Amino acid sequence: MSFLAELWIPIVLSAVLVFVASSLIHMVIKWHNVDYRGLSNEDAVRAAIRAGNAAPGQYVIPYCADMKAMGSPEMQQKFAEGPCAFLTVRASGMPKMGSALGSWFGYVLLLGVIAGYLASHALPHGASVLQVCRVVSTVTFVAYCGGSVQYSIWMGKPWSSTSKDILDAIIYSAITGATFGYLWPH
Repeated sequence: MSFLAELWIPIVLSAVLVFVASSLIHMVIKWHNVDYRGLSNEDAVRAAIRAGNAAPGQYVIPYCADMKAMGSPEMQQKFAEGPCAFLTVRASGMPKMGSALGSWFGYVLLLGVIAGYLASHALPHGASVLQVCRVVSTVTFVAYCGGSVQYSIWMGKPWSSTSKDILDAIIYSAITGATFGYLWPH
C-alpha cells in the first residue's frame, strides 16, 4: 500500500478531473441524450409492469429458464412475435442523484487506485510522462468502456450509444493518464 502514499495526489486529482469531464459531457454537451427513447405507449407499458409487481432487478422478455426451453415451439414463437428486451427495474421514486454521483466518484477514485497500483509495479520512479500515461490510460480505458461493449454484444445496446461511451472512455483515460504522467514520482 506504499504506492498510495506516493500516488494519492494523482489518484484524487484524476478522479476530480474525470468527474468534472463526465459532468460536462452529460450536463453541457449532452451527447448521450439521444441514446434513450420513449415508448409511444409508455403509460400502458408502465401499467403492465406495475400490474406484474416487478421488484427492482433485471428482467428479460421473453423469459426462458434455460437453453433447452429456448428450443420449444412456444418459446420460438414468443421470440418471433417480439418484443425481445432486457429491462432494468429500479425502485420507485425520484432518482437519488446524490448517491449516484457519490458512487460514480467512488468508482472513478477506485479506478485511479487500481491504475496507480498497476503502474507502480510496472514502472520505475522517474518513468517518462509518456510511459506512465500509456500504462495508466490503457488500464483505465479498458475499465471505462469494457462493460458498454459487452452490452452491445449481448443485450442489443445500440452501437451508436456504445461508440459515445468509447469516446467518453478515451477522454476519461486520457485525463487519468496525463494526470498520473505529470505527477509521477521522480
